[in-house]
Order: sequence, then structure tokens, then C-alpha cells
Amino acid sequence: MSRWNLPSRAEYLNWKLPMVEIFETVEGEGMMAGFPTVFVRIFHCNLRCTWCDTPYSYAPAKPEFEATIAEIIGKIQTFPSKNICFTGGEPLIHREKSAALLIEMANLAHINDIHIETNGAIDLAPFAAVRNEEKNVQQKARFVMDYKLPDSNEMAKMIHENFHVLEEQDEIKFVIGSDEDFNIARDLIQNDIQKGQVLFSPVWETMKPSKLVEKVLNEPLPNVKVSMQLHKVIWDPNKRGV
Repeated sequence: MSRWNLPSRAEYLNWKLPMVEIFETVEGEGMMAGFPTVFVRIFHCNLRCTWCDTPYSYAPAKPEFEATIAEIIGKIQTFPSKNICFTGGEPLIHREKSAALLIEMANLAHINDIHIETNGAIDLAPFAAVRNEEKNVQQKARFVMDYKLPDSNEMAKMIHENFHVLEEQDEIKFVIGSDEDFNIARDLIQNDIQKGQVLFSPVWETMKPSKLVEKVLNEPLPNVKVSMQLHKVIWDPNKRGV
């Protein structure tokens, strides 16, 4: 099935994952911004970005609850949304368990799109293999790889080879906090990125959105989409579950 030897479906449906929350809202950013979406937020992350807005999704915080894959799927089915944001934390950090959950979500008949918000420090090759081998995953799943830049203090952990497994339907997100971040992202676009839609998102505290738009236009970067965090406009930036 993939580079992992998953057990039978009956067995892996009972696998448990540490969870933060499952809720329905509108997607706040990226290519699906504004569309009703079910957020499946997994606990644990292998990075500690300086500007992270979900510190409750990794240690020293604790999981809100544990749920089996079957229970997670059951909860998703209670919502009418046709899109899933598979996020964290880092949703792929649980390896085989993450892959099994992805397969089950893709097998839901009413789901059209699953965007996987991964952080660039997880090897995507095994998950790309799952996508290549599972028809529903292939048709529905997209990576949204958040490639960390210097202001995050985590750029050294990025797996550069991940660029090679991305396809046209995938997204590459750069969170821009400074002129240095912008220049490095620009160079990566020119030299390393061959497939996928590039998104630039401002760190609100250090990069004014208007300045980021000005830089994109002046460069110019005509294929870059400036992606704002819509949920922070609609609700209080610190409000959870929205």
C-alpha cells in the first residue's frame, strides 16, 4: 500500500491519536480560504516557531483528548462541509497513524478536498507514496507545505527534498516576517520550486500586509498569492475553535 506496512483496516481503525480539536468553520487561508471546512487538529509538533499561533497543540500543553481513527471519522461525518483541513501541530508526525487517518478521510464519499498543513520538517515521500497508491487520496489530498524561513528560527530543520515530491495541486506557504525572509523565499521560487502554488503570508506583528503586497508587486512575483489569515479578521486572533 505504501512504504509503511499498515495492518488491516479493522485493526488500524482502533489506533488512537492525541487530539486538540475537531470543528467546522470557514478556511482562513490558502487556496480554500472562505470555504466551509472541517478542521482536524492533531496534537504534537516537531518545531517551535517563534511566531506560532497554536502553541496549545504541542508540549508543554497536553492533548485535549484521544480518539481512535474510527471516532475521528465519525465526528467528521457529523458536519456537512466537503473540505477537511488536516492540521496540528504537525498532522503527519504520527507516521503510519497519520497515513491511515488520511486514507480513511479520503474514503469519505462527501469529502472533495483534504489539505494537509505540514511544516516542511517532515519527510513527505512516504505520504506521497500513499497518495500515488490510493485513488481517493490521489484525487482529494493536497500538501500545504509551510516552509520555514529565518524569522521562525526553524529553517535549519527544513527538508529541501520535499520540493521534489510536490505536485501542481499542492501549495507552498512562506510566512514572511522580514525582508530577509522575503528574499530567501524569492530565491527558492526562482531556483527550487517547480510545482505547486506559492503563498506568501505576513507575520502581522513584523510585516505589514500592505508592505508585503508592495514587495510582491515590485519584485515582481506575478504567480505568488498573498494569503491573509481570514479567521483573524473575522474573530479575535486568539479565539480557538473558529
